[in-house]
Amino acid sequence: MSKSVATELSGCAEKLVRGRHATRAFRPGAVPEETMRAIFSLAGAAPSHSNAQPWQVEVVSGAACERLADALRAAHAEKRVSADFPYSEGMYSPTHQARRAAFGGELYGALGIGPDDHAARAAYDAQSLRFYGAPHAAFLFVTGDGGARLAADVGAYMQTLLLAMTAYGVDSCPQGLLSFYADTVRAELGVTEGKLLLGISFGYADEAAPVNRITTGRAALGSTTAFHG
Repeated sequence: MSKSVATELSGCAEKLVRGRHATRAFRPGAVPEETMRAIFSLAGAAPSHSNAQPWQVEVVSGAACERLADALRAAHAEKRVSADFPYSEGMYSPTHQARRAAFGGELYGALGIGPDDHAARAAYDAQSLRFYGAPHAAFLFVTGDGGARLAADVGAYMQTLLLAMTAYGVDSCPQGLLSFYADTVRAELGVTEGKLLLGISFGYADEAAPVNRITTGRAALGSTTAFHG
């Protein structure tokens, strides 16, 4: 590969990867079907161990999306939690917790919600189950035994999908909270196989929403990566 081609590709990669960000307010306009099919087809090129491709993706739009949002909010209100993958605040180290706290301060600050306004924070979390107003959502299931190694493959698919959406001008937001109601998602969509890893809301960003102007930092390279040799 020539140096000029490598420079061009690296520039595109920088723009694509650093240009992707979570969107938390969407316009109602739908993504054209041909664009969605192109995006999910491209995401299918994601790597997986021995090319097993242990993912099943369920995409909802229109009336199905509205029905699922209603069902999720009902499950949330009734505390019918059914997470396939265990979650605990204790799984985060103090360093992780500090990063999360910093982000939470930015997010709720942009929404005008104070640090001690727990009721407003809870209301916002509940509203997020309507996919932040997005016209579409994709649910990523880990098939097979649903173990950690297979979940890692689905994580690779997820990142490929997010970058494919960005490349096609579609905005997105991965939402772990959507996976807390896996049984509800299965029941509404008729899914009989796999464990729900997460959901991704997607569509076109409402650029006027303050919450979409948050810019999140990243840890310094040296704090997360070591080079040997």
